[in-house]
Amino acid sequence: MNVEFTPKLFSLLKGGISKETLSKDIISGSIVGIVALPLAIAFAIASGVSPEKGLITAIVAGIIISVLGGSRVQIGGPTGAFIVIVYGIVQEFGLSGLTIATFMAGFILIGFGLAKLGNLLKFIPYSLIVGFTSAIALIILSSQVNDFLGLGVKEVPSDFLEKWTVYFQNFSHVNGYAISIAVGTVLLTLFFQKWIAKVPGSIVAILLSTIAVSVFNIPVDTIESNFGEIPNHFDISSFPSIDFETVKSLIQPAFAIALLGGIESLLSAVVSDSMIGGKHRSNMELIAQGAANIFSALLGGIPATGAIARTATNVKNGGCTPIAGIVHGLVLLAIMLLFAPYAKLIPLSCLAGILVVVAYHMSEWRQFVSILKGSRMDIIILLTTFLLTVLFDLIIAIEVGVVLASFLFMKRMSESVQIQNITHESQEAEQLFENENLAIPKNVVLYEINGPLFFGAARQFQETITQTHIQPKAVIIRMRYVPLIDATGFQGLKEIIKTFKSKGIEVIISGVNDGLEKDFEKFGLYSLINKGLVVRDIQTAVEKAKII
Repeated sequence: MNVEFTPKLFSLLKGGISKETLSKDIISGSIVGIVALPLAIAFAIASGVSPEKGLITAIVAGIIISVLGGSRVQIGGPTGAFIVIVYGIVQEFGLSGLTIATFMAGFILIGFGLAKLGNLLKFIPYSLIVGFTSAIALIILSSQVNDFLGLGVKEVPSDFLEKWTVYFQNFSHVNGYAISIAVGTVLLTLFFQKWIAKVPGSIVAILLSTIAVSVFNIPVDTIESNFGEIPNHFDISSFPSIDFETVKSLIQPAFAIALLGGIESLLSAVVSDSMIGGKHRSNMELIAQGAANIFSALLGGIPATGAIARTATNVKNGGCTPIAGIVHGLVLLAIMLLFAPYAKLIPLSCLAGILVVVAYHMSEWRQFVSILKGSRMDIIILLTTFLLTVLFDLIIAIEVGVVLASFLFMKRMSESVQIQNITHESQEAEQLFENENLAIPKNVVLYEINGPLFFGAARQFQETITQTHIQPKAVIIRMRYVPLIDATGFQGLKEIIKTFKSKGIEVIISGVNDGLEKDFEKFGLYSLINKGLVVRDIQTAVEKAKII
């Protein structure tokens, strides 16, 4: 099997895993499983679905991503990045729509992997990622105000501005007990591990607040009061029916889930690589993420991806191989089977406090401010994706953001293409060819092109060459530093040849590599130019120009 499409676990098992490494993985996986428990429940509730769906996702996706993934230490499951998109899909299409969109996204992710797009997704502009994550952090924060303050609003609007309007209208209903629990949770989550490093502060906060609310009958909303019991089993109901109309209506949300999941999982894998000095297999990771989402949907879960915070926790606690991720999933399964009935007593204000900390860590406000001091195009991408995500819709923001990123790429690639005009009289000729013992004849103009001649640079290339104010007898186009030409570039080249030939000027092309020479044949360039005028080296081109 191709190494690129071999799961890391398989490679590591083939090489052998020591008892010491296995021991570290079991300990780390157990700790990460405990850390993931409150997050899985909190992410599910914030996404507008019942708590057990977060647990199911963390268990199923966590195990599959570790078994099939291309990273040694990646931990998969539900993440804060999906809260916004999942909530929006549930509001518009219902739970069945979310299930189908997640299922479709899984196949799209597998397609990304098989098409080897993993390496490309890693090059999404940083300004785009910061715009998304900062906006998502703000939306997560705003979605938790109701439970954090104990306002008791039963139906919170999904629209950002409407949400805050409702909050301001209900500030008179603030519950002091809920605020105390939420603030205490934030403090414990942030600072408890400074005292006891191996014990997550969020777990301590859940235990203390749940016990306090149950013993003293504190009047705050709990999971039970809003969602009822948490099942301690998998409820595999019938999968929603899919038809063409359903696929058409959900294709945009499915692509948004796939793109966001792919970006976040690969970003998490890159971060973990820097921590362990490893190298993940991008395309295999995407395939694993796709499989995880397919089975998560089939078993009643929600979208999943690589979780940066849990992956970092795994590394910090000694996780070395995907076995740690498998153990994390099994620990969550054991907790679900044994302790799910007690989880219903967790106060929602405690979960709100945990998510406020998640939002803070996601906000990347320092990077946000830093990008605002950068180039104008980066600022436009950052603010556009941020505002579209907050005020409109994450799906729209992803679509517009990717288009803007493409324009940024085209602009920068176009600027990288350089075209030099060299004549017999110009001083540049001596400098350029001083090591080649080459003299450009009179009535000959040479154009040196550096960079890929693709659609973003084709117009600049065409205008620069055809707008010459002299009438030479021959034009040499030197392409030794042109690695590729796309269809638009070839069309521009054909137009240039036609323009010069109409003026009685012969065109000679020099420095063409084997790949471009085959493309010349394919795009019909030899119908416009004599094949003998397409040469490999500049000396031959100059000699041919002398006898024209």
